[in-house]
Amino acid sequence: MAVDAFPGLGKTTAVLAFARKFHRREIAEHGAFTVQGHERWPVCRVGLTGNTGMKDLNRAMLEFFGHPGRQNSTAAQLGLQALDCVLSCEVRLLVLDDLHFLKWRKTSGIEVSNHLKWIANEFPVTLLKVGVGLADKGLFSEGEASGDTAVAQTGRRTTRLDMPPFTIDTDQGRRHWRQLLLAVEQRIVLADTYPGMLADELSDYLFARSTGHIGSLMTLVNRGCQRAQRTGTERLTRDLLDRVRNDEAAEQARRELEYALAAGRATSRPRSARAAG
Repeated sequence: MAVDAFPGLGKTTAVLAFARKFHRREIAEHGAFTVQGHERWPVCRVGLTGNTGMKDLNRAMLEFFGHPGRQNSTAAQLGLQALDCVLSCEVRLLVLDDLHFLKWRKTSGIEVSNHLKWIANEFPVTLLKVGVGLADKGLFSEGEASGDTAVAQTGRRTTRLDMPPFTIDTDQGRRHWRQLLLAVEQRIVLADTYPGMLADELSDYLFARSTGHIGSLMTLVNRGCQRAQRTGTERLTRDLLDRVRNDEAAEQARRELEYALAAGRATSRPRSARAAG
């Protein structure tokens, strides 16, 4: 599986939340130790860097397990040691994060692509890849240049999952946005919060400031809570959030949305919420 979406949509957060629940479920069902007495680690998570090669990927997996041979082994030995750890700890889910750092059409990218095929064949795991623009970078394409056939084989073995931003074009989209704000409200720790502080009072404003990206929304809310604590306001208001700078991408895209929402040409509130209001 591959989670392929724009930045700031919560890909890694969602995958890690899923991996944590899966890990706890496996431990609850099968126990903390295997039949052979090894620690049971149902999930292995590896973060890639800008120059990750086959040896680096194997070493990163061994770093996760704390394997003593991770420093002085060859690439082939590292791969076999990683396989031994996966089998011994009964890993079921292997998460590869930031896969977009790989240069798929470069030599190192082709090597890692072939190595992922070997992992898919030999490791008894579900491979979950996370990245930005994986389709554009060639992970799923057949390719036209020499050597791209190997990359295409990885694409044949991968199911792509998307994570679109929140939208307010439909009532269903507006309901999803409201549910998100209601969930965020419950986690805000300020002395003067109240039900509907975000979902009723600031729904349009927060959508314009975040353009529907959960990463931008949480950045704005977190910084707003810090300012509310420092100033003694102890609640989130439009005046307070107007003094908070958000990430640059959200700041550049907010103007057009603000005009549409202010003019009544768009709304982030579903029909049921508008009727109740």
